[in-house]
Amino acid sequence: MLRVGINGYGTIGKRVADAVRSQPDMEVAGVAKVSPDYVALGAAEAEYPLYAVDEDRIDGFHEAGIELAGTVDELVADSDVVVDATPSGIGEQNRPLYERHDTPALFQGGEDATVAEVSFNARANYEEAADADYVRVVSCNTTGLSRLVAPIHEDYGIEKVRTTLVRRGGDPNQTGRGPINDALPDPVSIPSHHGPDVQTVFPELDIDTIGLKVPTTMMHVHAVNITLEEEPDSVEAVRERLREENRLLLIPDYAGIDGAGTLKDLALDAGRPRGDIWENCIWEESLTLEGKDLYCMQAIHQESDVVPENIDAIRSVTGLLDGPESRTLTDETLGIGLGRLDNETERAVDRQTAD
Repeated sequence: MLRVGINGYGTIGKRVADAVRSQPDMEVAGVAKVSPDYVALGAAEAEYPLYAVDEDRIDGFHEAGIELAGTVDELVADSDVVVDATPSGIGEQNRPLYERHDTPALFQGGEDATVAEVSFNARANYEEAADADYVRVVSCNTTGLSRLVAPIHEDYGIEKVRTTLVRRGGDPNQTGRGPINDALPDPVSIPSHHGPDVQTVFPELDIDTIGLKVPTTMMHVHAVNITLEEEPDSVEAVRERLREENRLLLIPDYAGIDGAGTLKDLALDAGRPRGDIWENCIWEESLTLEGKDLYCMQAIHQESDVVPENIDAIRSVTGLLDGPESRTLTDETLGIGLGRLDNETERAVDRQTAD
């Protein structure tokens, strides 16, 4: 049983901890927190061993009635691998701690790519992380774009990708983020950082990205145009190919899902923890083919889409399973794939055939 430590128990860390707990080949060695806030109380209630990042704040945990298992240094020493889910920039500062204990570590997409040997996406380059000690799981947007690009690149080849990213202003708990009432080019320069980040996974890919930020906490939305090397037989052939990918969820027109809010409502109705959506949500009707130009729109849940990638990265770094085996196990244990949509799509097709 692999012992996984999680340094940072916030938006990503708490989700990764729950995902690790659900795996048959892993266990949570503990989670590390800076302060005894409501999230730390949640970790204690979930019965995760809790470790203090800052020794000077240990008394604060005790005053809040939170029992500590030790310090983050002890957690790293007791872990087979550490998932660093700290805020952007802190992971780089933490790397010497992992090196001191000779403990492999995963970093998140907010870190610069130079923090690790490999920028990781489970669908695109699982095997590249097999011999690495330090791996960076790319950001939510880069994860979403890489999942979409991988099967299309394999089947049709890609001349160029152009994407406009409409990004949420902040996560629900980030009360200091914005804009409040605006739409901001972010950045004004082109390309945004997302294109170069995708190239850390697909070095030869020609991709341009434009980013803007809007006042919502729901999800990101991507408007994607891909110029293919080979023209598909039909747009339906492309749809069928994408349906084969577990982490791509095609949203049928009949479902009446017109935006990120209804997607979140669907996830909650489906009993997803925290209303999480681990898959890319691609509006099926947006998939359009004009010659060799493929168009689509997809929504990316920034709080959760990297969670299965972290689980797969743990297995890649430690050699537990190969890529297809790990992705299958991760998908099964997390419950990835909303079968109700697939079943309803099949029934709708059957009804049309009968008519």
